[in-house]
Amino acid sequence: MAVTLRDSTVSHRKITFFIALTLFAQESTWNFYDNQVPVLLREHVTSAAVVGLLMGMDNLLGIFIQPWIGNRSDNTRTRWGRRVPYLAVGMPLAAVLFAFLPWTTSLVTLVAVMFLYALVVNTIRPLAESMIPDFLPPERRSRANAVVKIAAALTIIVASLISLFVIDEHPRGAFVIPAVILLLVTVVLIAKVRDSRSTAYQAALAEDADAAHDEARVPFRRVITDLVTDSDRRRLLLLLTVLLFGGAWFASRSLVTPYGMEALGLTRGEAGGLTLPSGIAFLLAAYPAALCAERYGRLRTMGVGIIIFATAMAAGAAVQTATGTVVAFCVAAVGAAGFMINAAVALWNLAPSSRVLGAYTGLYAVTWYLGGFGGPALIGAVVDLTGWDWMLLDIGILAALAVLVVIRLGRLHRDRGTPILT
Repeated sequence: MAVTLRDSTVSHRKITFFIALTLFAQESTWNFYDNQVPVLLREHVTSAAVVGLLMGMDNLLGIFIQPWIGNRSDNTRTRWGRRVPYLAVGMPLAAVLFAFLPWTTSLVTLVAVMFLYALVVNTIRPLAESMIPDFLPPERRSRANAVVKIAAALTIIVASLISLFVIDEHPRGAFVIPAVILLLVTVVLIAKVRDSRSTAYQAALAEDADAAHDEARVPFRRVITDLVTDSDRRRLLLLLTVLLFGGAWFASRSLVTPYGMEALGLTRGEAGGLTLPSGIAFLLAAYPAALCAERYGRLRTMGVGIIIFATAMAAGAAVQTATGTVVAFCVAAVGAAGFMINAAVALWNLAPSSRVLGAYTGLYAVTWYLGGFGGPALIGAVVDLTGWDWMLLDIGILAALAVLVVIRLGRLHRDRGTPILT
């Protein structure tokens, strides 16, 4: 038994590495895209609003594409599995489109390539994430998700280094570096991973065999209908929590520069650097957040994480100095890790079937993006009424609403006699 357990642990680590490597490659292009494509757009348009609108196109597409492709992959059956076939085609295509971006010669061709790239990248991203619940048992998913989040966050450093050392001398060649990383990782993925061997895929095949012929596939409409009409409201409450906390998180990131300038009297550059230490704090807290979830329960870890985040925001509003704000954001990032590492895992573990894990990955992404759209707008509207001095407190109050939903979710969990570790 000990040998079997050890072999299983090694297998979990290997597949976690390959999933993290896949997300690292994908995010390497996406972060460099966010870093440098606005400069390409500025060669054709002068309006910052138009640039922002076009740069937001990828998130808008993600709202529609990610749940759809997640559900489509759930219903795919091949000898390679249900995720890898799409990744094997989509990742090289994304690499080619990405490398072609700086070679466009007009706004029309640039926007067309941007659209195609965003379309493909939104197609492949949820598939790589969905392999976490495909391969790993519920009790190991938080650790794997933490490793994946760390790998994705490290691509911010990669994009910054390419911009710092390559882009000025080789403005077109710099785009080749992330594209080559994506191509090389595709080769590794195809050679090493077959998600047809995953536990969830085998469980889905077993469910297919037991289901009636017309129920062998689960259309996305049925996934939504089940989610909304089921008497078990835990999944809906969890998505509501994601929406609320996502709004608070994105508001804290997207509005920090004007806050630093208006409330703290900083320059634009100084204000823009306020969140840099908190990014490091998040990386350091990610894996411990997974371990805490395994020991104390995911809902408990998520709830405590949100409380830490909300408290830090309130404290930052009370101590309005640059140093106080940096400390507040670092503490808030630690709390955010407790939520962000475990929320998707909790949703996967509440999924009613192995046949809908991809769809649930997409639903999580959509809810998170909607929070990212609505949160900054809501907090911005409140700032218009109350002023910049109270912005961090406003964000803390929004996060506190998410705490109330988590408390209600925990009560439903206990009423069903389900362990807090979901």
